[in-house]
Amino acid sequence: QVQLVESGGGLVQAGGSLRLSCAASRTIFSLDFMGWYRQASGNKRELVAGITSVGRTNYADSVKGRFTISRDNAKNTVYLQMNSLKPEDTAVYYCNGVNTRGTTSWGQGTQVTVSS
Repeated sequence: QVQLVESGGGLVQAGGSLRLSCAASRTIFSLDFMGWYRQASGNKRELVAGITSVGRTNYADSVKGRFTISRDNAKNTVYLQMNSLKPEDTAVYYCNGVNTRGTTSWGQGTQVTVSS
């Protein structure tokens, strides 16, 4: 099972930007889908953005036009560029990967806090 490690979280003012990275322990070619989820305090974990092995992306309505997901297969890394951040984007962000057999891997999460 691939290990995923997130980085890039932190504290930012509203309107600011952050880029999250998710580094995999081995090749991500075997991962059909990689995604970023988030979980705010007291809320369910929700899908923020996802990308397939062929580069097809999807986004939650709340982040469309502000967030961009991308993957660098050579670096075994997936990124989430977050612009125009809002206080409601505050959450723990988790990286997720699903391989061709349906096995799911999760990272440990990285905290994003957006101050107003």
